[in-house]
Amino acid sequence: MVNDAPWRSAPPALPASVLDCLTEPASLSLRLQAGGRRFAVTVLHQGEDRVQADEADALGLAEGQPMYARHVLLTLDDVPVVFARSAARPGCPDWLPLLQRGSRSLGLTLFGELAGLSREPLRYGLLAAGHPLAAAAAQTQAAAGYPARRCRFLLGGSPLLLTELFLPSLEDLL
Repeated sequence: MVNDAPWRSAPPALPASVLDCLTEPASLSLRLQAGGRRFAVTVLHQGEDRVQADEADALGLAEGQPMYARHVLLTLDDVPVVFARSAARPGCPDWLPLLQRGSRSLGLTLFGELAGLSREPLRYGLLAAGHPLAAAAAQTQAAAGYPARRCRFLLGGSPLLLTELFLPSLEDLL
């Protein structure tokens, strides 16, 4: 990805419990479920959205162009702990059937055995209030910065960009 600032290959410095979740190589949903708390996915938005500057190259679209997005909260015991955005090209026949899944976790599918799926390395960031996804996460829980991870998946040659922001409450519940 050419223009992927503020994303880096190394994670930011964080408390060990949050860092372990941030760098989880497998499904974050499975990791959160394994903690013994009640796990759920709440859909906040699903449908047309606009490509953000740091998503454009990964999706092969220009900034501001229409795209399809799914915004969800991952919760533990009804407390939001992760804000996630899945972004794909509009009308993409490879991704739309997988994204239109209601409150079922996308992570369980992405990290399962989906034929033809490839995954690029995780990228990490600490998103400040000025980043559009930090502004969206702040509607749930305000923070000075949000540890985040991002990964691009390819299915049938079509990209999906999954970005997960870790909310302050996660550390308290781990």
